[in-house]
Amino acid sequence: MSLTDPSPQSKEPTVRPLRGEVLVTRRVQFCAAHRLTNPDMPESWNLDKYGLCNNHHWHGHNYILEVSVVGEPDPETGYTFDLGDLKTIIREEIVEKCDHKNFNCDVDFMKGIIPTTENLVIAFWNQLEPRIKHGRLFSVRLRETENNSAEYRGGAGF
Repeated sequence: MSLTDPSPQSKEPTVRPLRGEVLVTRRVQFCAAHRLTNPDMPESWNLDKYGLCNNHHWHGHNYILEVSVVGEPDPETGYTFDLGDLKTIIREEIVEKCDHKNFNCDVDFMKGIIPTTENLVIAFWNQLEPRIKHGRLFSVRLRETENNSAEYRGGAGF
């Protein structure tokens, strides 16, 4: 018997759904390397713009990725989005493709893109958004360091 099926005695639902939009967030960590460089520009320009992040031998970060989905809780499950499903989507679309990889060389969806944190959140959004079937993807936030992060909301603005 489903939780929303009426009980045999009362014919009333045993669960009362609540309405309202809720934001749920899943956080994951992964490690990756990159080099900030624009191959269309001279080395001096790249060094001036990117400094140490232009190191020819790459550098890495311990990234923290937060993915948020917004929607109304399902009346049968109470979930806005099953966080176990969101964990699987993030693992398959981002972590398995990026963890212990080099964004410049190893990640297909980053080919030809300067791997700044700003570009990463947009690229991650593009990977994740087609897989979100309930609610809607609200934001992708990536923390590169304790002090630096970027967030993308799919062009919706802030």
